[in-house]
Amino acid sequence: MQNNKIILDELDFDILSCLQQDGRMSFTVMADKLKVSVGTVRTRVNKLIEDGTVSIVGRVDPDKVGFHSYAHIAVYVRPATLKEQVAKKISKLKEVSFLAMTSGDYDLEVDVMCRDNEHLVAFVNEISKIEGVNQTKTTIYFKVYKYAQPDLNLLQ
Repeated sequence: MQNNKIILDELDFDILSCLQQDGRMSFTVMADKLKVSVGTVRTRVNKLIEDGTVSIVGRVDPDKVGFHSYAHIAVYVRPATLKEQVAKKISKLKEVSFLAMTSGDYDLEVDVMCRDNEHLVAFVNEISKIEGVNQTKTTIYFKVYKYAQPDLNLLQ
């Protein structure tokens, strides 16, 4: 992804919305829907992929494919100067679906998807061994009601 600030116009957002509805939507269908040429859609989609604005991937239902234990893990890092190092190590772990530095009571927020609770326990034990991880606090998600991408209409 480029370091330059990416400027998206209304057509880019319309194309992104189409892709969020159906990542396999053809350029022809998108062009008809947006009333532009197929070439314009193809060029814009390729640019959005190239600059890292969008990735086209198959999104699976975690429960249906065998991930039955989801959790939110609050990670406390001491000394605080190790936050970046700890985050880089955690980000490489395959179970991690979301990782962010936070303000407030803890330093890092980690969401994970594991096969089962035994896998989750092993994962928590693994990150607890990382230099700088002082403490973790795990909250298990019993049931996920919504798992979605952001609604781009909120930006308009």
